[in-house]
Amino acid sequence: MRLPLGLPVLRTVSIALLIGWAALPAQAGLFDDEEARKAIIDLRGRQSQSEVRQNELATQNSQLIEQIQQLRRSLLELNNQLEAARADLARQRGQGEQLARDVAELQRQQKDVLQGTDERLRKLEPQKVSLDGKDFTVEADEKRLYEEALVPLRNSDFTAAAAALGSFLKRYPASGYADSARFWLGNAQYGKRDYKDAITSFRSFVTAAPENPRAPEALLSIANCQAEMKDSKGARRTLDELVRVYPKSEAAQAGKERLATVK
Repeated sequence: MRLPLGLPVLRTVSIALLIGWAALPAQAGLFDDEEARKAIIDLRGRQSQSEVRQNELATQNSQLIEQIQQLRRSLLELNNQLEAARADLARQRGQGEQLARDVAELQRQQKDVLQGTDERLRKLEPQKVSLDGKDFTVEADEKRLYEEALVPLRNSDFTAAAAALGSFLKRYPASGYADSARFWLGNAQYGKRDYKDAITSFRSFVTAAPENPRAPEALLSIANCQAEMKDSKGARRTLDELVRVYPKSEAAQAGKERLATVK
């Protein structure tokens, strides 16, 4: 600890006074007893003040040390609070990030559900179809069953195709697919050599849809069925009808060639 400024000075003064006191016998003429007492009293007063000052400084120094220690404790406590606040903030930030991820996942799931729902609703809603130059609206199941009925026909499974197409026409007799279903039913019946039923299906198709682009082909198929049944007269009548009603069709050109061979 650094000594107060007054202490060295006091020591110097004391030494000087002692030296001077020792020299008093030699200088008795300079100071009398009264002056010596005053000097000693003054010296003692100064020493007492110095001690008081020293005590005050020691007290102030002690108080300052206590304040510094208190300040250090406060700073340490504040630092601990700051670290705790940082940890809490980091935890909250982590929770916030996790919450954001959870929200994003929920939004994705909601989007998937909505898309799936929309897709299912679209499948249930009536659908617009364009077939053989005709536009119409069908139900989702109606479209599905028609398309499924054509699968065995493409695979040359004529028995299954005839059954599926016949079932479709019974369920949806007024469907926009009905004309096409009758045409393909006739082809399936022809494929399984059920010529009589094939003629009925083809004739029903031509009667219901004479403007259908497949109508000339249906008449040619009727003539082929009649020829297979050895009904030459009926085949010629049908071929004559084909050439007369649809003279510019490819089927009519083929019909003219068949007329030359049918007896």
